[in-house]
Amino acid sequence: MISTLLVANRGEIACRVFRTCAALGIRTVAVHSDADDTALHTRTADAAVRLPGVTPAETYLRGDLVVKAALAAGADAVHPGYGFLSENADFARAVLDAGLTWIGPPPEAIETMASKTRARSLMGIRPPTNVTEADLPVLVKASAGGGGRGMRIVRRLEDLEGELAAARAEAARAFGDGEVFIEPYIEGGRHVEVQVLADTHGTVWTLGTRDCSLQRRHQKVVEEAPAPGLSAALERDLHDLALRAARAVGHQELHGAGADVADGAGGA
Repeated sequence: MISTLLVANRGEIACRVFRTCAALGIRTVAVHSDADDTALHTRTADAAVRLPGVTPAETYLRGDLVVKAALAAGADAVHPGYGFLSENADFARAVLDAGLTWIGPPPEAIETMASKTRARSLMGIRPPTNVTEADLPVLVKASAGGGGRGMRIVRRLEDLEGELAAARAEAARAFGDGEVFIEPYIEGGRHVEVQVLADTHGTVWTLGTRDCSLQRRHQKVVEEAPAPGLSAALERDLHDLALRAARAVGHQELHGAGADVADGAGGA
């Protein structure tokens, strides 16, 4: 059973996990940069470990330091929150290799989902290979990363090659991976996501929808849950698709020592 949990994150993200841990009777450990020495998440946790440095690259993005902090604080599990190292398969492996429980998808699932082209292929979605006038507008999108980087809307066929080159260059600079793909661009469409949770016994739950349509430069500004205005039938379809996607990549939430008897911690 998990007794002490380190959250490899900061701010509101870490505080939410700490609140859940307090309700479950789990001791908590925060990590912090020098700049966050007196931050709320540092003061909320039962213990805090300093990561020397100021910038995220020196501190919160140093997986080796976070694992050392977990071991030094006597933690038996690590929760990555979201952002920072949460989508880093090497960090997940380092946590498991240290004998700790990793609260998150298995490293293999993280790697699969890190590449949008691999994930889409696994789910049977094939991008168009020969774009014609009838296909326009289309969206050129980076396979790796996110945050609106490596994305271009193409409305004229003669612009396609130039936008592909520009997207590849931007993706390579931002993510170290210049692979891009093309998909139909849906004018006036909504961006709706489904939250999923899984255990180590093959069970996957859907936890409702959220509308992320309000964006600036392809980056989310506000998320509203549950997503408004969805019919019951459409919501069921979205949940079914999310379940299929999670199972296709082997999504689970807990890995490592004690994982089989501590499934509830994944909901923190």
